[in-house]
Amino acid sequence: MSPDLLMLLVFGGAMLLGVPVAFALGLGGAAGILVGLSPDMLATLGTNTYNSIAKYPLIAIPLFILTGLIFERAGVAASLVRFAQALIGPRHGGLGLVVVLVCLIMGGMSGSGPADAAAVAMVMLPSMTKAGYPKPFSAALIASASSTAILIPPSIALILYSIVVPGVDLRALFAAGLFPGLLAGLSLLLPVWWLAKRNGWEDPSQGERPDLKASFIQALPALFAPVLILGGLRSGLFTPTEAAVVAVTYGLIVGIFVYRQLSLKDVWGLLGEAGMVSGVVMIIISLAGIFAWAGTTLGTFAHLAESLLSLSDQGWVLMILIMVLVLLAGMLLDAISIYLIITPILIPLMQHFGWNPVWFGILLAMNIAIGQFTPPVAINLMVTTQIAGIRLEKTFGWALFFMLTMLSALILVMLFPGIALWLPERLGFVVGPW
Repeated sequence: MSPDLLMLLVFGGAMLLGVPVAFALGLGGAAGILVGLSPDMLATLGTNTYNSIAKYPLIAIPLFILTGLIFERAGVAASLVRFAQALIGPRHGGLGLVVVLVCLIMGGMSGSGPADAAAVAMVMLPSMTKAGYPKPFSAALIASASSTAILIPPSIALILYSIVVPGVDLRALFAAGLFPGLLAGLSLLLPVWWLAKRNGWEDPSQGERPDLKASFIQALPALFAPVLILGGLRSGLFTPTEAAVVAVTYGLIVGIFVYRQLSLKDVWGLLGEAGMVSGVVMIIISLAGIFAWAGTTLGTFAHLAESLLSLSDQGWVLMILIMVLVLLAGMLLDAISIYLIITPILIPLMQHFGWNPVWFGILLAMNIAIGQFTPPVAINLMVTTQIAGIRLEKTFGWALFFMLTMLSALILVMLFPGIALWLPERLGFVVGPW
């Protein structure tokens, strides 16, 4: 058996047996090294795991995880919901539109879909249920809308993509994700409004409209967070990694002194929670380094890329095939694992066809976002159904419906790359093809 095949079989077999993805990656890489190289090369395992996480940009990941937790607990979601309700007013589908709008704004703070899903679900599910929305619909909508956090900057997934793909400017990725993220959110608005009106959910005559001025003033500290992060990046005031430090500091000020929802004891608990979540992420990245080094040294990734190229010499055919494969992977794995496993295989294809790496990274992120609320795994959906107190399978129909609507946004970005590339080009970031 070839080392390439053995490495992939060990990884796939471990996953089927329920081994956590981090250890499945490490076992697969170690098996490839043992058979394809030399038992002596197992001495590189420690070096590879360390080198995988000893990268300055990765500091941003635990910091943005902490930022998401801070804003989730600081009462930000409640203030944004009230402001969105004041903007939209009582109407059929109004609460559904509020969900999408709030998730888009929250995505500009945390970069984490599950964190946004939890924060918005805690605030919105009771009022949506009272207004007549079925719980499965509400849970699926919040899960799908919160998936846009993977696109709206700052995005933890895009940070990782910039590290895996050499030469990609993270600032360009952040800027490129903004319009596709908004487009993905907008693709949910019309179906939500139509379904609410068709089914008579949310009687406009029974709703109340909060005072616009008062709700805006209350939401202003939260609304300023994305402006601070993106403005600082654009002006060159701080790097993306430094932006994460600024976001944490600003979140603490808002949570403790403005909204007064956080105490020092709460902050200590959030630090511990962020440490545990970050630890899981870093373990995946570190052990994936073994898999990546083995795959590169053995030529496994190059062989897989050649196999894909042998299927067709038409770039659009392979693009569609890749999108389908990534979508299927997104239904089973988290975004970090997908980027670490699939991206090394796709880099040769990007170079062969001259695909813009910034645009391609946004397509991957949009695809993975859809996977976050598409069964069977659907991590965002797991969060919202647990809060709603319903079984996951009850949401399958609605989740597939929203998957189709968001796929329309993905197809538009695929056909018109300027949707993603116009903003980073206007801001002067490097978006050139290699």
